[in-house]
This record gives sequence, structure tokens and C-alpha cells, in this order.
Amino acid sequence: MKLVVYSVKEYELPFLQQALPPTWPIIWKEEALQEHTADFSEGAEGVSVFTNDDLSDAMLLRLQSAGVRHIAIRAAGFDHIHLEKAQELGIHVANVPNYSPYAIAEHALALLLMLNRKLHLTIQRTAHYDFRLNGLTGMDFHGKTAAIIGTGNIGAILARILHGFGCALLGYDLAKNKTLVEELGMRYTSLEEICEKSDLISIHLPLNAQTKGMFDASFFSSLKKNALVVNTGRGPILQTEAALDALDKGLLAGLALDVYEKEKGVFFYDRSQQRPIDPILDRLLQHPNVVLSPHQAFLTQEALQNIADATASSFIHWSQGKPSDTQLV
Repeated sequence: MKLVVYSVKEYELPFLQQALPPTWPIIWKEEALQEHTADFSEGAEGVSVFTNDDLSDAMLLRLQSAGVRHIAIRAAGFDHIHLEKAQELGIHVANVPNYSPYAIAEHALALLLMLNRKLHLTIQRTAHYDFRLNGLTGMDFHGKTAAIIGTGNIGAILARILHGFGCALLGYDLAKNKTLVEELGMRYTSLEEICEKSDLISIHLPLNAQTKGMFDASFFSSLKKNALVVNTGRGPILQTEAALDALDKGLLAGLALDVYEKEKGVFFYDRSQQRPIDPILDRLLQHPNVVLSPHQAFLTQEALQNIADATASSFIHWSQGKPSDTQLV
């Protein structure tokens, strides 16, 4: 099967090369799938893409015209593609719904710890031989209340970690995880109570019509004054400007993000020589109570192996005329 793999980075290339059949003709493109790179798909049967590639209806039609019949998304999220349109065009689509949830959960914890103990500020100071401790006071996680918004695989793992820290656990999800309730004492409750009582809030929700912009000015204005919020879910579910305003007003103590609502075309690239014109991103990067990583939470050896194996499995199944195990349409 001839493939084009878009948005491939050097850290994932060895995993993909090892997982995909060595005899297949494969074009590796570091660039994303977009208007000026779509011609590389001409004559290919399948393409693999990441979260920021163009999978608009117009692009799907162009891929179909080029001969593409299979798309493997190397991520769990698929909100950037209309599955109904793909199905109408006879294009199979698969994602990677499960890859090392430990990677995401542990990264969320790392961001929370860095934000709380102000390690990002410490690193900046000590690099300039400033060893003062003024303004670096954090809090113990032990004895605090932590809320997990979205208690699927990732949220459940973080709940166990924070339980180990000695945190009381609150949960918010449409489907309650009985194991977390029985084993960790998690109590499911409303967003209102979470805002009122939580010291730590970690967001692990998918992006859809119901969650887009869910964490808004009303949410941030209802928080405890010392609350720390981390989002490793999807960028657009959190209104960044509202969070920054809450920080400036003292309504929010700290914000940690691994995703950003306007990250497309910025994250995963070196923009040091051509900085994006984005005043909200500038505020994030300059704010002392913000920690930002560039969609890095998935980046562990185990997760990369999981993603490569699942992607290869989808193409191999399709080459044999079988549906992928993770096929969406």
C-alpha cells in the first residue's frame, strides 16, 4: 500500500518506520496536510495525519480524487474531520483512541507540581544566578481537594496519583467510575461544587459541541482563590482569555496548559524566527502564574510505540480488505 505520512516528526519517525511494512512505498512529510502539500497524496491509497492537519470537506474531496481511501489519525481526537463526509466519499478513517494514558496523566501532574512550586520561575532565576526564594512559596498537595473533570482512562490514573499524594477527590463526568468511588473515595458532584471546594482542577474532556468553550469567565470567577487549573484535554474547551483575565483579577491562582485553542500552525514548529501574531499567546508566555507546554503530554516512548503500532495495524488491516480495529467509519 502506498502511503503518505504527514506531520511526521523526528521523535516518532523510528517508531513508525519499524511498525509499518518495510516493502511499502511511503512518503514521509514533516509538513502538515494542507493546500500546498496535498499533491503528495496523488496516487496514494492511504494518508496518516496528526491533530492539526487539514481534513476539511474540501480536502477530503481532494484526497478522494487523488485515490486516497484510508486515513489514519495518529491521535485520539478526530474533531477536525467530518466523519459523515468521509463515509459519503468512501474513505475509511481510524484514530488511536488508547495510547499510554499514563503519559498524559503524569504530564498533567508535572505541570501542576511545576506551577504550584513555581519551578518555572526558579529555573529562570537560577539561570541568572539569582538564588532568592522570595515569591516562590507553594502549598502541600497533601490534604487538598483535587477535582478530576473527565474520569476516563487518563483522569482515573491521575486520580490514583493524587490520591497517593493524600488529596480528597471530586469527580465530574456523565458516566461515573464506580471503581474510583469505591477504592479512592471519589465523590461525583456538580461543577458548582467543584469550583467552590477544589484546590486543584484537572481537565480531561474531549472536544465536542457540548464542551467547546465550556470553561469560561463564569467558571473562573467561581473558583477558590488559591485554585490551580490544568488542561491536557483539548485547547478549545477552555477560553484562554477568560482564564488570563481571572489570573489578573486574582480569581485564579495558576493555569497550566498543554493545549491551546489557537495552537494550530504554531505548536510542533520552531516559530522563534517568525513569531505568530497572537496577543493571547503572548500573555500566556509572559504571565508568571502560567505554565505552558506545546502539546507535549503524549510524548513518551511508550505512547509513541502505541501510536505507531495502532497506525500500522489500521493500514495493514485495510490492505487485507478488513476493517481497522479502531475504525471510525
